[in-house]
Amino acid sequence: MLTALKTDAPSIRDQVSEEEWALRVDLAAAYRLVAHYGWDDLIFTHLSARVPGPEHHFLINPYTHMFDEITASSLVKIDVHGDRVMEMRQPVNKAGFVIHSAIHMGRDDAHAVMHLHTPHGQAVSAMAEGLMPHTQTAMIARHDVAYHDFEGIATDLDERERLVADLGTKNAMILRNHGTLTVGETVAQAFLRMYYLERACEAQVMMLTAGRDGLYNPPQGVAEKVETQTSGPGMKRLAEGLAWPALLRKLDRMDPSFRD
Repeated sequence: MLTALKTDAPSIRDQVSEEEWALRVDLAAAYRLVAHYGWDDLIFTHLSARVPGPEHHFLINPYTHMFDEITASSLVKIDVHGDRVMEMRQPVNKAGFVIHSAIHMGRDDAHAVMHLHTPHGQAVSAMAEGLMPHTQTAMIARHDVAYHDFEGIATDLDERERLVADLGTKNAMILRNHGTLTVGETVAQAFLRMYYLERACEAQVMMLTAGRDGLYNPPQGVAEKVETQTSGPGMKRLAEGLAWPALLRKLDRMDPSFRD
């Protein structure tokens, strides 16, 4: 009869602070939710979160896992040079390092960064007009969206300066001919912003099947009104106090192994 091998190697949880572990659980949850909503792109694209502390270390996915396999322990901790901080065998996607390190280094408030390649996000990224203000969801997202021109696959460190400059003080960005990106002070904020942005892109692609001439333009001033209604501390409470706990409960019902 075979018996399980015992090991004295410490678990990842035993090697990190409680604060970092909670962050790992949230980020792993975001990966699972991206897979659940069909936003993933095989093992490509990336979500990251900055680890508390002065070192500017951050967590990112191993370049070996599907998003529905990510757990709190499997996330790789790297520095702003792309070097692994903890001893782990898994590689990290260089393009993911370039994009995420740029935002984490350039924006002190960008503790979480999400980047996707969904078909709807890519479709809108290729439209000259960008995100259009024709749905409520688009009006919620659009005022906070910046744009960055495509420079090829993001392996050039020089692009980091332009990414940060184009993002400015916005919390979402459409990467032209590429995909979508959001940031947040927490994983919850970044995720909810991405949810609105991706839903807006999906609706835009669907509505344009009716033709540009058949669209109903919202009344003048409505987009500005929605901006004031969805800016400020109310959205933070919506993300962190309401939507995110509900999403974590959903994941726990589906498969709680993201917490491992």
